[in-house]
Amino acid sequence: MSNVTAGWPGWLLGAIALTVVPVTSLPGSTSPSSAEAASTDGVRTAAVTAGWPERGPLLVAHRGASGYAPENTVAAAEAAAETRTTWVETDVQRTSDGELVLMHDTTLARTTNVEEVFPDRAPWRVADFTAEEISRLDAGSWFGEEFAGEPVPTLTEFLDELGDNRQRLLLELKSPELYPGIEAEILDELGEQGWLREWYPGQRVVLQSFDADSVRTVHGLAPRVETGFLGTPPVDEIPEYAEFADQINPRHADLTEEYVASVQSVRGPHGRPLKVYTWTVNDGELANRVAALGVDGIISDVPDVVRAALRD
Repeated sequence: MSNVTAGWPGWLLGAIALTVVPVTSLPGSTSPSSAEAASTDGVRTAAVTAGWPERGPLLVAHRGASGYAPENTVAAAEAAAETRTTWVETDVQRTSDGELVLMHDTTLARTTNVEEVFPDRAPWRVADFTAEEISRLDAGSWFGEEFAGEPVPTLTEFLDELGDNRQRLLLELKSPELYPGIEAEILDELGEQGWLREWYPGQRVVLQSFDADSVRTVHGLAPRVETGFLGTPPVDEIPEYAEFADQINPRHADLTEEYVASVQSVRGPHGRPLKVYTWTVNDGELANRVAALGVDGIISDVPDVVRAALRD
């Protein structure tokens, strides 16, 4: 090991090594075709290589296919797989003892039975509970009796499920200002689990957040990882975001054809045009409307509904 690389984390060295080691040396991998390796849209190519091709904007299952199963659970990832959706979006936070778990709200009250299990712990913030305490909660009954007992998954458990399904991950850092250092911890976990072994940025994983500083931190720690900013920056500020973000991902109500074109006219940190993924689109008419604006991706609770509409 050279003096330059001494002390670098193992996942970073592994990622660098992939530039010279054939991908066939990795378990379960196959060498990409020349077209795949040269693709300027890594996420779309990943969907094709996973066997679930997309037409038009790439579809992402929001918090898993959360229209069919409780959000941010393994069941939601399974539901996304059943709808043949390659990309899965989810939210990550940190417990009081440092475990990375999946939860959208910064409190546990809406999607678990925490008020029954821990009635004296209001306001039931994720950060105030240990991983063991959270593992005792029911994160499924609120959605339907058939999901009773569905647990809050750790990031590791969710990655295992996605790996088994050959799915891809759009990971949102939820309220990262509450969890100093979480960016490095997430990257360490992804690296240890092999998720940063990509032929090109965005082939398998994208990290996004509403917090621009957090996205900038991710890019600084792992420049090869594809990143996204959730929001609608003014057009004249987009070049600043393009220094650390590959995607600009606004809610659908904020989109215009001119805005999408303005974003896509700027190249991001990896030399590719910025992408626009919009959220949360759950009906066919709206899906066709935003697709007509030229978006690159659509995030949906019911991705099969959107897919069917776009194919009609």
